[in-house]
Amino acid sequence: MAAARPAPLLKDELDIVIPTIRNLEFLEMWRPFFEQYHLIIVQDGDPWKKIKVPDGFDYELYNRNDINRILGPKAACISFKDSACRCFGYLMSKKKYIFTIDDDCFVAKDPSGKAINALEQHIKNLVTPSTPHFFNTLYDPYRDGVDFVRGYPFSLREGVPTAVSHGLWLNIPDYDAPTQLVKPLERNTRYVDAVMTVPKGTLFPMCGMNLAFDRELIGPAMYFGLMGDGHPIGRYDDMWAGWCMKVICDHLGLGVKTGLPYIWHSKASNPFVNLKKEYNGIFWQEKAIPFFQSAVLPKDCNSVEECYLALAGEVKSKLGELDPYFVKLGDAMVTWIEAWDEVNNSLGTKSAKILPNGTSKKA
Repeated sequence: MAAARPAPLLKDELDIVIPTIRNLEFLEMWRPFFEQYHLIIVQDGDPWKKIKVPDGFDYELYNRNDINRILGPKAACISFKDSACRCFGYLMSKKKYIFTIDDDCFVAKDPSGKAINALEQHIKNLVTPSTPHFFNTLYDPYRDGVDFVRGYPFSLREGVPTAVSHGLWLNIPDYDAPTQLVKPLERNTRYVDAVMTVPKGTLFPMCGMNLAFDRELIGPAMYFGLMGDGHPIGRYDDMWAGWCMKVICDHLGLGVKTGLPYIWHSKASNPFVNLKKEYNGIFWQEKAIPFFQSAVLPKDCNSVEECYLALAGEVKSKLGELDPYFVKLGDAMVTWIEAWDEVNNSLGTKSAKILPNGTSKKA
């Protein structure tokens, strides 16, 4: 019988990555859940602006100057003035797992009024298998009090390793600009007590503000693309990473879970500003999504890096016909993998050059 076990804390195996342009007072609400973990903060915007982090947290803070110094010419693959900059934190991490959250997300409460430890639920999702090959109608069969239903093939009950845990949000929904404009007052009040595996061959719109993943299993595929300053698109960074990641997970036999945990999304961004950022993406996604739905990676691609480089070539050759931006994006995907390999080799030797300039603090 499948049965859930208490989630390990993974204190020494997990980093929390936070992109921000502002002071991080929001961490006070998360203190009971985050204080024992190491934080990697990626400061977007003005690198000379001083970001305040509440006392008691163990953290590193990187700004654009650090990114340029550490990556050199390869720094061009890291977006500027867009939350896509968070993936630089994935490069800097030395841990097996990553949890990433936005600075306008707070602790939610379940229907009983109990504060939700989002990180604990993400860990539960990541350390239990996924079932992408056959859907269990009671959703995640590895939760306490749940099992595989009658008719579920015994040969598939072992499941596959879980690479990604995608959490949801109460209050402000993750809507695109057109939906925001026609539903400005809509709020998500529905708490659905469920976790499910996204089936093999199915894409989904991944949101980066409440997300965890196994860096060792899928890290190189979690590149959030070229977005924001200097590029003709924004707010598609997490979705781009999700489409690439899911194709690669399907190819390598890895799983993706979605559902619990919930966080409280506190602030609705300006729909008119969002529309300007999303305008090209709204049209391009109608071509990009069928591209990913039909993507087939070479059978001899046995690593995430090999898969990602193959996908980058397909992006350039097929989506490049849609707009020259995708040729540039495909090149950036290659640069990202080069940076991943270079930085991880440096991390292995604990090279001093990877440290931020005077922005590292121990609790």
